[in-house]
Parts: sequence; structure tokens; C-alpha cells
Amino acid sequence: METALTKLVGVRHPLVQTGMGWVAGPRLVSATANAGALGVLASATMTVEELRAAVREVKSRTDRPFGVNLRADAGDARERVRIIVDEGVRVASFALAPSRDLIAELKDAGVVVIPSVGARRHAEKVAGWGADAVLVQGGEGGGHTGEVATTVLLPQVVDAVGIPVIAAGGFRDGRGLVAALAHGAAGIAMGTRFLLTSDSTVPDAVKARYLAATVKDVTVTTAVDGLPHRMLRTDLVASLEHAGRVRSLARALRRAAGFRRISGLSWPAMIRDGLAMRHGKDLSWSQVLLAANTPMLLRASMVEGRTDLGIMAAGQIAGVIDDLPSCEDLVTRIMTEAAQVLRTLPHPDE
Repeated sequence: METALTKLVGVRHPLVQTGMGWVAGPRLVSATANAGALGVLASATMTVEELRAAVREVKSRTDRPFGVNLRADAGDARERVRIIVDEGVRVASFALAPSRDLIAELKDAGVVVIPSVGARRHAEKVAGWGADAVLVQGGEGGGHTGEVATTVLLPQVVDAVGIPVIAAGGFRDGRGLVAALAHGAAGIAMGTRFLLTSDSTVPDAVKARYLAATVKDVTVTTAVDGLPHRMLRTDLVASLEHAGRVRSLARALRRAAGFRRISGLSWPAMIRDGLAMRHGKDLSWSQVLLAANTPMLLRASMVEGRTDLGIMAAGQIAGVIDDLPSCEDLVTRIMTEAAQVLRTLPHPDE
């Protein structure tokens, strides 16, 4: 199936695996790429050296195009951009809008730039700055999310920009792909669906928790870092929501210390990152620290398998996923379903 997305990045199918921290590592990204979709490596939870090693590992596993997801506000963002350019990575995606200069630097090197946005005005801004495409996540999506549903947000963005639009939030199958295409999207992006594959390195106990979840078990909370965050409802989430400020600050300090050891960041750098996320928002100091070390809460689940001590970011779609296919089987299934759906649609002349 050829779309503006497949032509732009050189993949066979208009499907994107999103850059999920601690989840989207070399194994998942290369398996996605080998299946004909666009795999995106998550770099925010890696040091600069780990990112270079991860990129090279993906290249050793596949010769297909793939991408790297970056935090545009990270202090070492330009070092990471240099790795992308030096290693010949096809796509740079961003969770926050990159600057006009950063977009220009990547484009001059032949890298496709795809920022993620959650509002039409953000899409218009990055399109005006030269972004090659935008990934639009509706409120159904996992992790940090907004309030507007994909079916409302997507057509607004498609109508507002003249670049390919990738739809995210609430997708898992061929029916969703066809629906997104009908709205004018050039493809769909999925996080939770790719997390729940046999190629994902997420521990089995965590995958089992996702598979057991119903739609009602997925919630949105601001208790983790002060920003709306969609995740599985757990005892830890409940305790964070009911903890007082002193207790929350103590927890934040402990987790921040742990993330500092793993990431190599200094305390000033962590606070600076937290303040960057605080910009324009009324966050407590404990939430500022949590904003800088939320990766530790994700790591506890996604790496260590601690469903009791970690958070599990999840799109609403987690409530209707019940299997763990390989990336190859998942991509084949989605494309087969999409073809079947398209064949059953009435032709305009009929």
C-alpha cells in the first residue's frame, strides 16, 4: 500500500512503531523495520553513547529504514542529532516540537523530520518551520496525552497542513488504518500494540498485566509528573494520587537519585529538564523532580518487571488487545485486514 508516508520514508507499509522509552530498543525497532513498517528507537532513556551503540545494533539487524525519537528540549539534543546524521538514520521524530534551526540542520543532512503534536496549532507551527510530516496523537494514546479524540483532531490537522499526517491514538488493526486513511492520514502510528508483541523486550509479567486490562483499567492521571499521563490503573498510581506533598517529594527525590545514577545527569541538569517540562504549567517541586525522573517509574515496569513499583503507560486500546504476535505477523495481519475492508467498501459507481 503506497501512501505519502511510505514514499517519504521508504517503507513498504504505512505503519509506525512509536519511540517508547525502555521499550523501543534495537530488537523491537529492527523487527518492525524487517516487517516493512517504520520502527522508531527511543533515545530519551539512553545516554549519548548508548544511543550510538543502539543505532549501530539496529543497522546490524536490518537494512531497512528506521527512525530515532529525540527530546528537543534535552541539553544534549544536538549531540544526538549528530549521531543520527553520522549514522545515516532515515527519520528523526520528536516528542516536543524541535526548533526551526534543528529542523533545518536535519533536513540539510537528508534526514526526514517528523514531530509529534497534540493540537492543530502545533502542527501548523512545525509545518511552517519545514517539518516533513507530523504525527498527531489523540487523547486515546498512551503516555502524555491531550483531551481531544483522534477522530476529532486528525481531520483538523489534515485540513490545516500540506504535509503527510500520521494518526496515533486508538489504533491496532486494519480497520483503524482504513479509517485513518479515510480521514486523510498517510498512515498510523501505534505504541501499545507494538509493545504487546513477542519481539518486545518488556517482561512477561508486565505484558500479562496489559493483556488482562479492560478499557476501564486504563486511566489518565496528573499525579506522576503533573501532566496528563495515560496509563494502566494500579495501586501505585492510586497511592501517588492520594499521597501528600511531603511524601510525594520524598519519593521523587529517591527516584531522581536512581535516574541520576543510570543517566549520568547531574542534579542541575535533571532540575533543568524538569523545569523545561514545567514551563507554562503549575507544578509542585515534587512534580518537577518527577518530570525529570519519570523514566525511572517506567523502567521499573518495562525493564525490571515490577508491576507493583512502576508505571505502565498505555493507550486505551490496551483494553481490547488479547494476543502477542510477532511484528511480522502483526504487520501482515493489519495490511491483510485493511485490504479486506477496502474490498468490502461500496465503489462510488455502484
